Amino acid sequence: MPNSKGRWIATGASIFIAAISSVGPAPAEAQTLDRVRASNSLKFGYEPDARPFSFKTDKGAPDGYAVALCNKVADSVKAELKLSQLDVEWVALSGDARANAIPDGVVDLVCGAEPVTLSRRQTVSFSIPIFPSGTGAVVSASAPLALREVLEYGEPSSRPVWRGSPARTILEHKTFSAVTGTTSERWLSDRIKTFQLAATTASVDNFQQGIERVLDGQSAVLFGDMPLLMDVAARSDNSGNLIVLKRQFTYEPLALEMARTDEDFRLAVDRALSQAYAAQDFRAFFTMWFGPPDEAIVTFFRQTTLPE
Repeated sequence: MPNSKGRWIATGASIFIAAISSVGPAPAEAQTLDRVRASNSLKFGYEPDARPFSFKTDKGAPDGYAVALCNKVADSVKAELKLSQLDVEWVALSGDARANAIPDGVVDLVCGAEPVTLSRRQTVSFSIPIFPSGTGAVVSASAPLALREVLEYGEPSSRPVWRGSPARTILEHKTFSAVTGTTSERWLSDRIKTFQLAATTASVDNFQQGIERVLDGQSAVLFGDMPLLMDVAARSDNSGNLIVLKRQFTYEPLALEMARTDEDFRLAVDRALSQAYAAQDFRAFFTMWFGPPDEAIVTFFRQTTLPE
């Protein structure tokens, strides 16, 4: 029979075990939804120069397709948590600040044109896609027809456009641009290295800078996310001197970013997006930012929407 000291040790051990058991990992919901319950607030990040997905208006307010979708997320979370009030704080994010906003806990959700990549998924989680983007290209209207044809039509799908003659000859000794830090920049660099093309890359800080290089002839082509290229070209004072090629070189769906291991919040976001896509007014909502959707776009959202 154990003495009093032994009973004390056994009791102490039991208390210690119970204590460490109770301080295990907090449920994922506590990371965001419980905080929202307690504070009646959400923090959304947005890119101030990523039209038409997110941008800052002349009055300093956030706007854009992704911003509007995040507002629908806020409305859905408010209803799900049965809150009488939910305040949304918008944080403008650019460059490194945008890349670190989720890992550093600065915002709960990034509402912009964020491509879903495996490397990015090492630090953040993504919602279901919000747009079927990919790398496109814009050239000057005065660009040689041969260059436009090689880029837009290329070789048969079994052979890369960057290899062989005369395609290779046409692409040699050209300067190509892409925005620094984007997947388009990495794709461009990889294509040039893979096919040992004698060409130069000139990275730019933003799409407007890239458009200016194309217009003044410093760069033959600006590569970037297709919808962003289309928007910046359409808004340019020299839009008549720009051609956005119809070809999409890659497929890179865009999504909203949030913290990893926060499955309850991710579920809430995906539910809100699915409900938005399935709503009868979504076609009009989409048209406001991108024009009437074609059959491929309609199919994309039909396949992306998750059932309850």
